[in-house]
Amino acid sequence: MTTTTASSFRPWHVFVLAALVAATVAILVARPSDPVVALLLTLAIGAGGLVGLMMYRTIRPLTQRDFQETTTMSGSRTRAAVEREKTLVLRSIKELEFDRAMGKVSTHDFEEMGGRLRTRAMSLMKQLDVESVDFRPLIEQELRERLEAAGEDPAAATLGASAAEASGPPSSELEARVCDGCQTANDVDARFCKGCGNAL
Repeated sequence: MTTTTASSFRPWHVFVLAALVAATVAILVARPSDPVVALLLTLAIGAGGLVGLMMYRTIRPLTQRDFQETTTMSGSRTRAAVEREKTLVLRSIKELEFDRAMGKVSTHDFEEMGGRLRTRAMSLMKQLDVESVDFRPLIEQELRERLEAAGEDPAAATLGASAAEASGPPSSELEARVCDGCQTANDVDARFCKGCGNAL
């Protein structure tokens, strides 16, 4: 669903409009005869607007008490960068398995490169698991608000969710997710254990 209540105004709109108005006024006042002069004047005013926007974005976090950084960090890097590297490592593992099946990689090279890739993938998964954001309180709060708005009892829904959680997933799903070697719980579609790296 697309919301129509959120404002589409952005701070950079002000600086773009100010730069356009300033460039128009400057051209009308100066009336340069050479087109190169008019172009340079317009570019200079546009650069001034860009500098103003960068100064605004630099000063704004320092002046607002309720400012929150929207970039989620995972260690010293952004979480998106860690997710991207994890995807690339898992893709490399699949390509290595394909090359081994086609006979392009020897057993020794496959074990050596596969071990390094699995070790790196496990470290990235552990980093993402440790630094992951807990969305459960946010989801419960939004669910409670929606139930109250719909006139339903949030406590009854919470009890139903607790009972469903206590019952747990089916035994077949648990068997598919638990590693035989280290008894680590993995995703249902996982091909390698995130605890020891063995194939599931």
